[in-house]
Amino acid sequence: MEAQEEEVTEEGINYVAMRNLFVREAREAMEVKVEKKTRSKHVRESAEWLEFRKKMNPDSLTHRPEFIVKPRGQTVWEGKDVKLHCTVAGWPKPRIAWYKNNVLIDAKAHPEKYTAESNYNMHSLEIKNCDFFDTAKYHVSALNVKGETSAVASVVVKSSRFQFAVKVQSRGLKLSSILHPEHGVTFETTIIDKFEVAFGSEGETLSLGCTVIIYPTVKKYQPEVVWYRNSVPLKPSKWVHTHWSGERAVLTLVHLNKEDEGMYTLRVNTKSGYDTYAAYVFVRDADVEVEGVPVAPLDVRCHDANKDYVVVTWKQPAVEGSSSILGYYIDRCEVGTHHWAQCNEVPVKYARFPVTGLVEGRSYVFRVRAVNKAGVSRPSRISEAVVAMDPSDRLQLLCPNDEYLLASSVGVVPGEPTDVVVTEATKSYVVLAWKPPAQRGHEGVMYYIEKRISGTDTWQRVNTGMPVKSPRFALFDLAEGKSYSFRVRCCNSAGVGEASESTGEVIVGDKLDLPSAPGNPVATRNTDTSVVVFWGASKDVQHLVGYYIECSVVGTDVWMPCNNKPVKQTRFVCHGLITGANYVFKVKAVNAAGYSQSSPNSDAVVVQAAISVPGKPTGVTLLEAFKDYMVLGWNAPANNGGADIRGYFVDYRTVKGGVAGKWHEMNHQALTTTSYKVIRAVNMAGVSKPSLPSAPLECKEWTITVPGVPVGLHVLEIRDTSVVVLWEPPVFDGRSPVNGYYLDVKEASAGEECWKGVHEKVNKMKYMKVTGLKGGASYVFHVRAQNLVGVGKPSAVLGPILAQTRPGTKEIYVDVDDDGVISMVFECSEMMEGSEFVWSKNYKEITDTSRLTIISERGKSRAIFNSPSLEDLGTFSCVVTNTDGISSSYTLTEEGETPFEGCLRLLGAILLSVYRGHDIHPFFIPFKNEMAMELLEKGRVRFWTQVEKCTSDCQVEYVFNDVIISQGKILCLPHCFQKYTMNFDKSTGIIEMFMDSLEVTDEGTFTFNLVDGKAKGTTSLVLIGDEFRELQKKSEFARAEWVRKQGPHFVEYLDFSVTPDCDVLLKCKVIETNVNNYSAVDISSKMEHVDKALFDVCVLDSFTRDGKIAASERVKSGVTGDQLWLKINEPTEKDKGKYSMDIFDGKDGVKRAFDLTGQGDIGEYNAHKLSLMIDTCTFISCLDRARVVGGLPDVVAIQEGKSLNLTGNVWGEPVPEVSWTKNEKQLVSDDHYKLKFEHNKFASITIAAVTTADSGKYALVVKNKYGTEAGEFTVSVYNPEEEEKIPLNAGWG
Repeated sequence: MEAQEEEVTEEGINYVAMRNLFVREAREAMEVKVEKKTRSKHVRESAEWLEFRKKMNPDSLTHRPEFIVKPRGQTVWEGKDVKLHCTVAGWPKPRIAWYKNNVLIDAKAHPEKYTAESNYNMHSLEIKNCDFFDTAKYHVSALNVKGETSAVASVVVKSSRFQFAVKVQSRGLKLSSILHPEHGVTFETTIIDKFEVAFGSEGETLSLGCTVIIYPTVKKYQPEVVWYRNSVPLKPSKWVHTHWSGERAVLTLVHLNKEDEGMYTLRVNTKSGYDTYAAYVFVRDADVEVEGVPVAPLDVRCHDANKDYVVVTWKQPAVEGSSSILGYYIDRCEVGTHHWAQCNEVPVKYARFPVTGLVEGRSYVFRVRAVNKAGVSRPSRISEAVVAMDPSDRLQLLCPNDEYLLASSVGVVPGEPTDVVVTEATKSYVVLAWKPPAQRGHEGVMYYIEKRISGTDTWQRVNTGMPVKSPRFALFDLAEGKSYSFRVRCCNSAGVGEASESTGEVIVGDKLDLPSAPGNPVATRNTDTSVVVFWGASKDVQHLVGYYIECSVVGTDVWMPCNNKPVKQTRFVCHGLITGANYVFKVKAVNAAGYSQSSPNSDAVVVQAAISVPGKPTGVTLLEAFKDYMVLGWNAPANNGGADIRGYFVDYRTVKGGVAGKWHEMNHQALTTTSYKVIRAVNMAGVSKPSLPSAPLECKEWTITVPGVPVGLHVLEIRDTSVVVLWEPPVFDGRSPVNGYYLDVKEASAGEECWKGVHEKVNKMKYMKVTGLKGGASYVFHVRAQNLVGVGKPSAVLGPILAQTRPGTKEIYVDVDDDGVISMVFECSEMMEGSEFVWSKNYKEITDTSRLTIISERGKSRAIFNSPSLEDLGTFSCVVTNTDGISSSYTLTEEGETPFEGCLRLLGAILLSVYRGHDIHPFFIPFKNEMAMELLEKGRVRFWTQVEKCTSDCQVEYVFNDVIISQGKILCLPHCFQKYTMNFDKSTGIIEMFMDSLEVTDEGTFTFNLVDGKAKGTTSLVLIGDEFRELQKKSEFARAEWVRKQGPHFVEYLDFSVTPDCDVLLKCKVIETNVNNYSAVDISSKMEHVDKALFDVCVLDSFTRDGKIAASERVKSGVTGDQLWLKINEPTEKDKGKYSMDIFDGKDGVKRAFDLTGQGDIGEYNAHKLSLMIDTCTFISCLDRARVVGGLPDVVAIQEGKSLNLTGNVWGEPVPEVSWTKNEKQLVSDDHYKLKFEHNKFASITIAAVTTADSGKYALVVKNKYGTEAGEFTVSVYNPEEEEKIPLNAGWG
């Protein structure tokens, strides 16, 4: 037990050296010894020794780490061990750490792989049993309170089979085949279903994925899957999620930011090697809230963190907005809170800013906003959290087991700081740094900073209120262009020490210049949607951040950024461009000082795929053989590399006894055909790889009688269910000429026994369209030729061909203009440089221009029939050269032939073909439905029809009994009835006509006449006789029912029942109206109250004439449907006067007045009676309009950071539409504003974590067909911390 309580300490070389230096009387070297001491004795002696060091002024010995011997790079064979050595000096004793590719090595966690040793000042790292993955850069870092330094060494692990690997790679084989297998297994890795170049916008979520196939499959064995961004490994975080299912690797980027832009690489490591795949991810800026403001800055980082000070850096955005960026605002937020505080009142121009005033020990995050004349940008992504702490304290946290013992020296005034220097100087601020004094006591020190203007002797203290704790300080509000000197004083509880030496005069101003403009950019073709841009680097640039590339379509003068994250290399691939468009490019450099001038514009370049060498020829076969020569044939390569094949080179070698000789060139000039007596393709970009060697072919004379094999098989018009196969006749016909062909097909994965003929009868053409294919399946084809003797051998296999329609494929269509000119049109959006339209008839190129005139321009070709006749019937096809087989065809047959000659006969055939296969017809407009009729609410009648297709110029003429109807009335009639409403939706082809009522005069024929250019269409509906009268009755009944139900009406009519007391009970049910809604009321009464009950139900209002009118036999009032009426029998002179009618429901009312005069005849009486009727709908609409009936306050005051929730009560029939506005701008529901409308009555708004920006005038707006109303209120957000800063006497005189 006693042995466990004691510890062993070592007095090393450092101890001996320092003792010799401090004790100058000692002349003899002291002997190194090791002895055991108790811990209490060791602590006491250490404290005495530290006190002795202070008296001897040991500050000259304290220094940052320094490498006496740096580690050296080494190359080692696989399976061997390697050891890296270094020697480090420094006091206090440095802490050593080893890193592999910037990743800390934990030797204790992996003792089987690493051994780290530290003996005195010598340190080493041993790597055991080296393999391929140990090849890396190894860093060693030395750290103490005075600073940090590092050194690097490279380790390269070589395989003993390296030379064999070079040979394998030279033959195009996989490198994994030369690496050591795992337990005798060599794994082969294949990556399929690869992600392409991806585009996303800020705030979106993007996933990248690949399927990984490991062969062979070993149970429980999984490869190592690593994702990289710009060659830096990605670690899972709240922004980055990775998933490996055993077959598919997926990387998900949550809430994209511009920091996520870059080259993403998937690396799959196995014991036998590795495989990688990479593609670029572009992140576009989110839409700005205010037009013209800059986009958000990016890559906010924190540096040089101290107790109350940190330096924040960022990168400027690619887009400055409508004007140049004036500066940046830096915001900070303490971790664990949601309150952001702005650190600078005046925008700073430099992309670097020292933030002061931090609270020691607390963690902070930062963000940056850019500002220009148009406004302030959105904030950047927040930085990583940083702790306000002294570096020496952070070191003690990292090394808790190390003992840094400080002797107590309470009451000692600290000494003066040393090495006061200006580390940064701009026109906005100056940063000072210094070293703490040697004499500072146990309690630590703080600092006062003083400044002096050049030419004066007066020193002014800068931080008079509070001394700073960190040995760094940023000074603001200095006059630009003036010279200043600075010095520092230390202080503690014992007092203020002496001032340090002055820094010397420093002129306030920017010392970092803007970068110079980059060199001229050069743009070259890459793919159909990308261009490669090269440029010259900026000269004499300091602290380069990178380059931004911009592009513009020629003629638009609108510049768009190609990258939103600066790149440091001088080459960049700009993706996402428009195929076929003409672009120019320019580049600008950026550093912390700002942007350079833009480079000159590049030359214009068309976005097209670059020309490459052609693919390999295939299917080398023997076509004919004689005694001293033979004829070979082959298939042209499937990919011509974007340019016409200029010829072929044939290689040969002799085979004797199964032993093949060397390859020799047969021809030195390129062949222009696909056959040659006795094979590499060439175009303007170069020579392709050689085809696969043919089987050995014996040179002897043929004596066969059947034809040879057809040659030149190729395909056109590849679609999901069909393909056109073409071929050339065989070179050798046999004993008689070839009289036909047979085409065979099978799925590529099927066996040889699955070949089947496409047709039964012999085909005399050299082409055939194969139909009935399965979309997405691959097929192979071969052709056999026939003569009178028989059928020859099949040709070389063509394929596999994938039955899949190419995206964006267009077909030939027929067009007839207004003059009757017939033409066929084909369009292609993927034209390459040198691409042409080639028209063929029956798959033979058209060279005779007497029948067709071909006009091609801007990706569109038109074949015009000069003099149409039956001679022009057949299959017309068009192929676009220098593309991936873009083609289409159109067949004109004799079916549907008319008696007309010449043009009309061909036109009839064309029209019939078009009518059967397309939605175009040049002479009549087809209808999907003939005119129909239906009865609607209110007794309205709807006449409607729908056309199949029409243009925007199509016009409709509405006719009733040969009279044209216009909107609301019938033309050419003496009395115009305002009862028609027409509508024509050209997007859907629906034509409608509505009639408010159906009267006796509406019996007849209704017709819609359509005119669309030269095309016409007509549809009619006849309504006469009993059918019309029945429809009229239904319409009148429907309208009467609707009118009745608009006001109070009976749901259950009057009925009676006898009670047990032998009373007769009269009952009915009435719908009555109030302010808010309709409600059903049951009314019942015994016999003696029936008249009163009926009177209460029927009479809802009263008429007055200079007083209330009493009901009598001569004057009666009542209600019919939705009308209130007053009837005066046998009116006299006494009945003249002003009549008024009041309707009141207890809350709102309606009043109508009428001045009645006349002679009292029955005609005028009827007119008076009509004038005294009122429609109750007007009153109902007043009651049912949309309203905000309560729940919202006038003013809301809320503290910043809280959440606000308000609910308003809404009324209206029908249910109103609800929206919220802020400062008269409509709000949209999102994470900050959550808007709800529940139960058609309650509208609520929730504002999460309110800020001062949420202050303003809000309104709840409700709307239905009867009206609109807004409930307004004001929200005021206050910050208690800012209010506490206001002096108590603020606002008083």
